[in-house]
Amino acid sequence: MNDINAKVAFAICAHPDDIEFLMSGTLMRLRRAGYELHYLNIANGCCGSTTHDAVETAAIRLTEAHAAANFIGATFHEPLCNDLEVFYDQPTLAKLTAIIRNVAPDILLTHSPTDYMEDHTTTCRLAVTSAFCRGMPNYPTTPVTAAIEKPVTVYHAQPYSHYDPLGELITPSCYIDVTALQPRKREMLALHQSQKQWLDESQGLDSYLNSMQDLDRQLGTISGKFEYAEGWRKHSHLGFCAPNADPLSAALEIDS
Repeated sequence: MNDINAKVAFAICAHPDDIEFLMSGTLMRLRRAGYELHYLNIANGCCGSTTHDAVETAAIRLTEAHAAANFIGATFHEPLCNDLEVFYDQPTLAKLTAIIRNVAPDILLTHSPTDYMEDHTTTCRLAVTSAFCRGMPNYPTTPVTAAIEKPVTVYHAQPYSHYDPLGELITPSCYIDVTALQPRKREMLALHQSQKQWLDESQGLDSYLNSMQDLDRQLGTISGKFEYAEGWRKHSHLGFCAPNADPLSAALEIDS
């Protein structure tokens, strides 16, 4: 189990490269603020190729995700299932709750409650419920783990494109300035070489990297403060932390 007194941030997303697109700048800033980082993709990315079969693709993307976690000094956690097998079910909740209890995060970063892809939305539900169950002694996990009493504050990233599935703009309550981190964000995302190659071939040179940067620029413009930004909404405190807890803003000295 992780040191209960450590300052820990845990990023939980659906697929390899989601963390890089949505929250890598925030993680880099938390690292500089003294936080221990943890990195988990629920799915293994096995459907993310048109040239390799699912087994080969999962192996390639596992290697890439390991490299990305290492790039920011994060502890890597193995995926739990295949792409499009991210279901809100007891076996997955039991596994994820065990991981959260062992990591004991102060900050949990995950997807928006609604997004264009169901894997993202379901990952959000899994992360929130598993965090909620961290302190329930009667909730069985796989493997068996002891409940923890440490508070956790849950934050939701922007949906991809900044719009929900019905076309409504999602405005974050907290903007993180990632302007100076754009070169490192691009370098981290480029470690997912299989995805960069696939999208470059289908959409044009460097489209993968430029798309990420364009999304950060769009949110920076919305913020009215920054050239490039990542955005967050804080989940309800009920069952998780104190009403006024906001460790993300406190760590990065942000007025949210």
